[in-house]
Amino acid sequence: MGGGKETPRQKMIGMMYLVLTALLAMNVSKTVLLGYIRVNEGMENSRDNLADNNRRVTDAFQKSIDGNPGAKPYYIRIQEAQKEFNELILHIEKVKAKVYFETELAGDPAKIKVADTMKIKNCVNGAYDNYDIPTHFLLGADEKNPDKGPLTAGELKMKMEKLQSNLMAMVEKMQKTDGEHLFPSDYDNLKKKLDHLKPTASGAKEDDHVMSWEMENFYHLPEAAVIANLTKMQVDIKNAEAEILQVFSSASGKLSIKPDKLIAKVIAPSSYIQAGQEYTADIFLSASFSKLAAGDMEVLMGIDSAAAKKGATGTSLSIVDGQGKYKVGTSGVGDKQYSGVIKFKKPDGTFEIYPFKNEYKVAPPAASVSADQMNVFYAGIPNPVTAAAAGISPNDIQISSSGSGVSQSGGSGKYMLNFTGTGECLITVSAKTDKGVKAQGPPIKFRVKPLPKPELKIAGKFAPSEMKKADLSLVGGIGAGAQNFDFAVNYVVISHEVFGKVKGVVKTEGGPGSNLSPGASAIFKGAEVGSKIYVEAKVKSPDGKIHSISSATKVTR
Repeated sequence: MGGGKETPRQKMIGMMYLVLTALLAMNVSKTVLLGYIRVNEGMENSRDNLADNNRRVTDAFQKSIDGNPGAKPYYIRIQEAQKEFNELILHIEKVKAKVYFETELAGDPAKIKVADTMKIKNCVNGAYDNYDIPTHFLLGADEKNPDKGPLTAGELKMKMEKLQSNLMAMVEKMQKTDGEHLFPSDYDNLKKKLDHLKPTASGAKEDDHVMSWEMENFYHLPEAAVIANLTKMQVDIKNAEAEILQVFSSASGKLSIKPDKLIAKVIAPSSYIQAGQEYTADIFLSASFSKLAAGDMEVLMGIDSAAAKKGATGTSLSIVDGQGKYKVGTSGVGDKQYSGVIKFKKPDGTFEIYPFKNEYKVAPPAASVSADQMNVFYAGIPNPVTAAAAGISPNDIQISSSGSGVSQSGGSGKYMLNFTGTGECLITVSAKTDKGVKAQGPPIKFRVKPLPKPELKIAGKFAPSEMKKADLSLVGGIGAGAQNFDFAVNYVVISHEVFGKVKGVVKTEGGPGSNLSPGASAIFKGAEVGSKIYVEAKVKSPDGKIHSISSATKVTR
């Protein structure tokens, strides 16, 4: 402005303009600060909801220890972490109360207890727009060198750094302690999440001075904004607690035996034997069971799943090294069948039922032919076969086959059969002798079946009817296979499409192959509890056929 002398009237007009400008600025500021109050109230609700959910997860985790002793070390670590989380949450509440006490109550000692219960939403007629008092109290007289006294921003920063450092040290120690390991991917992701707890300045400058973390969060900010920032820190802490709960509880389950991913198998030394010989078979779950205790598994013959669930016992087999030992005489010839169930105790103490069935042929003494993987053939894929004859060297054995579009390759007792059709196949075993090639008995009949139709697999489960939301968020792809089918074949997912409700909106996403597209993965992670996720996929079986299959899974807590 000009430097000339102003008249009293000009001075009065200038002063009125400044006052009016200040009033207008104050009105804008009040409106903005009311927004801070509303945001703070929403964050407080989120903080309290997270606290309730974390308590429920902790209680459920504690109850799971009885059925899964391996979870106890993880639960102890969670308790250690939660103690530190809760201490910092309480400290931030004390900082809030001190801000209210100094700003709203003018530091009146008679009102110090009132500050403990104050809420910023109830201060709309108070000093919630005051920024001098919060700045001075939290940063001290020199904001460029923040105070580190009790309930200051400097002390809060040190406590947050200590929390982050202690949690990182705990996670590192777990990776070096037997029985407390985290899976590598979980370990790496958790370290990244815990890094966010460390209070770090952005590097921004003001008046050529690099802003500290304390200044960025509390310098020259009104009381409403200061309280909102403190509440956000509490929400971040509760989110970190929820992340640790999820990772630790998940790890304790991953490191225990999971019956829902096990398949009942039957392996016999031979599926085609001579009459009068003993037939033997091992019935077991395809996993390591060297530490199974009495009552952890039963193999019951002659009953199905429905009967087992009602308490039927059938005929119990002896268990050796986690395998049910089945032996039965073979006095008659022809097709023989047997079936039953395996009862396996889960970590929570309940039992899972796994049905099985198998069949074998008993033939008169002569040549024998056994399918190496099963006692039937399947069209469209290679079927390995072993042929033998009593007293004949494998190098002198040869077979001829017919029926169901069969073709064969191999020799010396080991052959590979391929079929273009289904029905029956006749195999004749012959031997090279001094008098030429001679059949070693009548043709042997086998059934040729089509490959079973595949089913979708989600997180290792065949078309699960329901899954926990936490487990769904970990799914990275869709698989396919044939349930209770032990033949070594591969079903390939060509494409997938996922339908689900996220935040009240039904969404559809898909993509090629088995790996979930980003959109489909987002549906799995964001699906609402109580809703269903529908998956449709195109699957190619080993025989070249394309199948359209689907599943529906309910989302649970």
